Amino acid sequence: MQAIKPQQLEGVTSSRQGAILRDLAWLVVTPDVVELAPPFPHAGRPSLAELGLSDSLETWLDGLAIPDLARNGRRTSRMGHYHEQLWHWLLDRAPNTRLLARNVSITRQRITLGELDMLYRRCNHPAPVHLEVAIKFYLGLPEGPGEETSQSRWIGPGGLDSLALKCGHLQRHQLPLSTTLAGLGTLNHWLAPRDIGSSASLLASQLTQRLAMPGVLFYPWNASMPPPEGATATHRRGRWCHVGDWPAFVATLPVSFLVAWLEKPHWLAPPAFDAFTPASVSLRPLLAMAEYRPQQIMLYMPLEQRTERLFIVPDNWPRQIPLPPTGR
Repeated sequence: MQAIKPQQLEGVTSSRQGAILRDLAWLVVTPDVVELAPPFPHAGRPSLAELGLSDSLETWLDGLAIPDLARNGRRTSRMGHYHEQLWHWLLDRAPNTRLLARNVSITRQRITLGELDMLYRRCNHPAPVHLEVAIKFYLGLPEGPGEETSQSRWIGPGGLDSLALKCGHLQRHQLPLSTTLAGLGTLNHWLAPRDIGSSASLLASQLTQRLAMPGVLFYPWNASMPPPEGATATHRRGRWCHVGDWPAFVATLPVSFLVAWLEKPHWLAPPAFDAFTPASVSLRPLLAMAEYRPQQIMLYMPLEQRTERLFIVPDNWPRQIPLPPTGR
């Protein structure tokens, strides 16, 4: 459950520009869902200090011109693309970082091995940083594959992804890609025009890998379940319930709660206050949609001054459970 002050909702319009600004603020302060195991124990997200925002985040946000995050002249509805665009914009405009490149293709003998999400440089340090980003919303299965704390028990609402699959891919492929011979060769060539006093080969040898994976872990509303292995202590939490359990779930809430539907790509920050409506007004169409596909909503309890995220899923969810990655 995520506490929120009423003044953080009131006065903020529900326009697209307001939503982008709220999502950007959410991105900066939201903890990662997990920390990767060795050999990447320090591959965490760029910190406020690294961004140069430790003492000036609110002032910096207040003075921002809202970014235009259109892709090829069109607004994106894909959350992954939108999330990456927020990071591009943040790294290029934060006081202490500059974006060097995005979607850097790594090839060997004309075969594409993969892409690096982005490269950035700290203004007080010449070495480039390879950053991989992902935004993930996983629902926990109290009965599922692996041990009670297995990452395989945490799956995406669509049922095709799991925390285990994502972490395994990051550890075995995405993060090490920039340290391969092909990766270093690409960086050596690419970074040369932006050399700021050190040789490009030295910059490549000093490359570090980082990971930012904000998101929310949704716990079953009527069952006790521990966090998955590697979960950060401060990760954002929500709950999930089957649509058939909605009446029983509602019985646990204050009578005066309000509801807002979270529409992609704006699954990040809580919506503006004027997006919340009484449950009697908005829930019937939401519950109808939840009979066929998972729906994420935000609940607001005015008397308690708090919000809570909830996924409502079909009664036959999950239809499939992804297999854990090889070797886990």
